Amino acid sequence: MIARTYGSRLPGLPDESLSGKLIVIEGADGSGRTTEVSLLREWLEVEGHAVVDTGLRRSTLVAGEIDRAKQGHTLGATTMALLYAVDFADQLENKIVPALAAGSTVLADRYIYTLMARAVVRGASREWARRLYGFALRPDLVIFLEARPEILLHRAISKYGSLDYWESGMDLSLSRDLFESFFAYQDRLSKEFAWVGAEYGFHRVDANRRPEQVHDDVRALVAPLYAGPFGARPATRPRPPVIPRAARAASS
Repeated sequence: MIARTYGSRLPGLPDESLSGKLIVIEGADGSGRTTEVSLLREWLEVEGHAVVDTGLRRSTLVAGEIDRAKQGHTLGATTMALLYAVDFADQLENKIVPALAAGSTVLADRYIYTLMARAVVRGASREWARRLYGFALRPDLVIFLEARPEILLHRAISKYGSLDYWESGMDLSLSRDLFESFFAYQDRLSKEFAWVGAEYGFHRVDANRRPEQVHDDVRALVAPLYAGPFGARPATRPRPPVIPRAARAASS
């Protein structure tokens, strides 16, 4: 990939092309991003590609501070947005760029787009969000897993047994009822993702389906990034071999 950003550049960012691939999987909480990153990593590694994954709040610099701030509800929206920007910048400089320079594929479980949408929903202007994350590298591919709010709700309850305070937008005082707040927040977030997706070139995948169906569509988008037979192969997963009935009987 060419080391291009959306605006400004971090000091020390190499001017030359980076030989790795940066693939971003975006989507709301419960859309299946983490599952897809895991499946995608397994597939790419089987094909012989070195893979590094990253995501939000994984910086050793400020991730712990963000977690503590979220637990105590002590910081304002602007301060939280700036902390997330620091978290991203630290990972970009110390994890993402070195991995790309080494020729690895970087799979990002969320990128700047979620951070931009969240910031705008909480009162920031779109121009402020653009400028704040102007130093981000342009990915080779951005895939947005799109799921209906009721699906997101069902998955959250099934996985965690309850709804997350922040993913339900309770800090915005949209409603005293957690479920009403969740749907109101997801509606606002969806509108901002529509803007971000149009501006930054999302490839949308229907995530209301089973993980294997979603994965087939994601593989079809990812495969062309890689030259040679790998990129030319169909995205469907190989089927298990058919064992003759006589052989099955002999082994039983």
